[in-house]
Amino acid sequence: MKMKRYRILAVALIAMISFNSCDKFLTTELTDAKKTSESYYQTPSDAYTALVGCYNGLDVIWNSGVAFPVASEVFSDNCFGGTGASDGYGYQMMDEFNKTVSPSDVSLFSNTWKGYYQAIYRCNTLINNIDQVQWGDSTSLKNQYESEARFIRAFCYFDMARLWEKVPLLTTATVDNVPQADPDSTYTQIMKDLRFAANNLPATNYANVTSGRVSKWAAESLLARVYLFYSGYYGKTSIGNENASTALAAVEDVIANSGHGLVSDYTTLWPAASIAKGVTYAGEHNKEVVFSIKYSSTGDYNGNITGNTWMVMEGIREESHFPYQYGWGACTVDPKLYNNFSADDSRRFASIISIDDENIDFTKADKNREYSGYYLKKYSPVCDSTGTSIVTSFMIGQYQDYFAIRYSDVLLMAAELGSPNAVSYYNQVLERANSSATPATSVNEDMIMAQRRLEFVGEGIRYWDLMRQGVTQAASTIAANTTISILDNGGTPPSAAQLQANIEATRGFQQIPNDQITLSSGTLVQNAGW
Repeated sequence: MKMKRYRILAVALIAMISFNSCDKFLTTELTDAKKTSESYYQTPSDAYTALVGCYNGLDVIWNSGVAFPVASEVFSDNCFGGTGASDGYGYQMMDEFNKTVSPSDVSLFSNTWKGYYQAIYRCNTLINNIDQVQWGDSTSLKNQYESEARFIRAFCYFDMARLWEKVPLLTTATVDNVPQADPDSTYTQIMKDLRFAANNLPATNYANVTSGRVSKWAAESLLARVYLFYSGYYGKTSIGNENASTALAAVEDVIANSGHGLVSDYTTLWPAASIAKGVTYAGEHNKEVVFSIKYSSTGDYNGNITGNTWMVMEGIREESHFPYQYGWGACTVDPKLYNNFSADDSRRFASIISIDDENIDFTKADKNREYSGYYLKKYSPVCDSTGTSIVTSFMIGQYQDYFAIRYSDVLLMAAELGSPNAVSYYNQVLERANSSATPATSVNEDMIMAQRRLEFVGEGIRYWDLMRQGVTQAASTIAANTTISILDNGGTPPSAAQLQANIEATRGFQQIPNDQITLSSGTLVQNAGW
């Protein structure tokens, strides 16, 4: 039978978005309802409209269900599941890698799964029909649009392969019941897409690329990130035609030719931190942002949500304290992480809300499960001085972009991949964060990993950095760095040894949504440990 899961609720020709002068995406609709995917693709303008539908897919992937950046922090040793004291225990189940904590949440990631395939469907539809367009002399434009769609497809599959490892690999717009692909096949396709994009997008200075659009530099950076994860987790030295040398060459190209760089003050990268410190926000199109997912406050509940809906999960539970707008209290920060920063590291204040150190009179700690006294700050919703949300609908109207790739990541990846400039790259990141730090004279992998943890708190990167050290090492590190006494799963919390065993049993991956297994008539097979 056909797998209904693949029937997309809003394909690329509906609920489109456009790039506007404010670098935001607004929802529009196709006016000619008679056109189909077979007849639609005629002009470059048609292809562009479909392309911005692909970009809108990046809004779709996390606007319901569990968002990848949030889940990634919960999986890691940075944060607990948190949420409300009276909520279900789904986030604790994720945190402890134990389905018995919340047996009813067997489809916790269902909307996330569907969101990714909706975005992939849009990309496949454009890629599969792009040759129908009458391009004339616009071959370079055709290659650009295809490159952007391929990047978005690769971005989605990389998330999915890390969450669930074996997923159906679709490169055509199909509704067939497709079995799971082995990870080698999925990663090979990801790399093919990224290499195509890297080779066909122009080498344009970042300042001349529209905010949120895929650039050559984004493709090269993601290629290196994928290589580091795949080679680390699977212990293989190549993926298709890519290896450590090609990955290093890619990020060295970004460093040498993109125009990207570090902003001088780390705090200015984040709106809530900038307001709290009294400095000017660097903006969404600052030189450090290599790729971002764009959000807009113009959406609504009628299927046109374009806002950052997952930020509300990380807000302080039920109570606003300027500039921090209240939210649902997920991802409470482990005190061990806060104490891992030196007092003069600017990233501590920029990344973490400290209830005590910021003299916040918080009265509802009992409403927050796994309350630690610390919350994530980078993607905290923001309120004004009266405690009123700065957006009309704080649940769907948050417009802060997600910085998916930053230049500091490019520098540290190049250092890890063995650049002859590794010490310089490492020190640029270190000294920007802490001007009083002693510069390194040599670097090793442990130093780079420690620096990466501090640099990317709250950005959904730490867990995957651990995973690529090997599941056993990742599980051991998470267990050692977790304050077990704060865990609250409604029953008996696990010991450190039990937590480590749970992660090892699942190999670090999440459960495939049970409703998708049912819809596939058993074609999909559940991951080990779930």
